[in-house]
Amino acid sequence: MSFFNSQEPLLRKKQTALDVQDLEGLLHFDWRWGNFTLFAAHYTRIDQIFLLWGLLSAGIFTVAQFLPIAWATQAIYWSLLTIAVMAAMVIWSWYWTGVERLRWLIWLWVSLIGGGVLLTDWGIYTYQPWIMAHLCQFWLSVCAAGYILTGFGLRSRCLHLMAIAHFLGCGAIIYLPNWQFLLSGIVMGASLLLLGEYQWDMRSPSQFALLSQEQIEFNQQQHELRLSLESTAHRC
Repeated sequence: MSFFNSQEPLLRKKQTALDVQDLEGLLHFDWRWGNFTLFAAHYTRIDQIFLLWGLLSAGIFTVAQFLPIAWATQAIYWSLLTIAVMAAMVIWSWYWTGVERLRWLIWLWVSLIGGGVLLTDWGIYTYQPWIMAHLCQFWLSVCAAGYILTGFGLRSRCLHLMAIAHFLGCGAIIYLPNWQFLLSGIVMGASLLLLGEYQWDMRSPSQFALLSQEQIEFNQQQHELRLSLESTAHRC
C-alpha cells in the first residue's frame, strides 16, 4: 500500500459532510443579497488557523518591505502578535489533534515558530549581521521544515509541495534581493490562505481517540456520505 493516497486530489472544494472533530468550532458564512449569494463558505478550526497565520505572515513581511519602521519596534509588536496567534493555534487545534492522534504537531509548530522568534529577536537586538541578512530565507526554511514533517504525519502530498514552494522561494531571493520580504510574504501567506480555503489531501481517518461510540458511528456515517457524494460528482 502506498504511503500517500494518490487517488485523492491534492486540492479540491471543501467537503460538506464533516466529522465530529471538524464540526468543533466550525464557522459558517452564507451572505446573501436577495436570491444572490455574495459569499458562502465554512471554515474548520484548522482552516481558521491557516487563515490567521496566512494574514499574519503576509502582514509581517509586507510591512518590512514597504514601511520604514525600526527593526526593534517591529520585533516587539510582531513577536507579541505571533505569541497570541500561537496560543490560538494551540487552543483551536487541541481537540482535533487529540482525536486524530496528532497532538505532536502542535508542539512541532510551537517549537519551530517559538524558536524562530527567539532567534530573530536575538539577531535584531544584538545586531547579528548574518541573521539580519538572511531573515527571509531563515523563515522560509523554518516553514518548509514544518510542512515536510506535517506532510509525513498527515500523509499529505500537498503539504510537501508547499515545502518545495518555500525552498524555491529561498532560491528566488538570491535573484530578487531587493524584494525578498515581499516575495517571502507572498509565498508564506498565499500557501497558508490556499490551505485554509480548500480541502487538501491527507491520510484516511484512523481509530479515533477521545470519541464516544456514538461519535465514532457518526463519523463512519459521514465517511460513507462523503464517498457517496464523491461518486455522484464523478458520474456527473
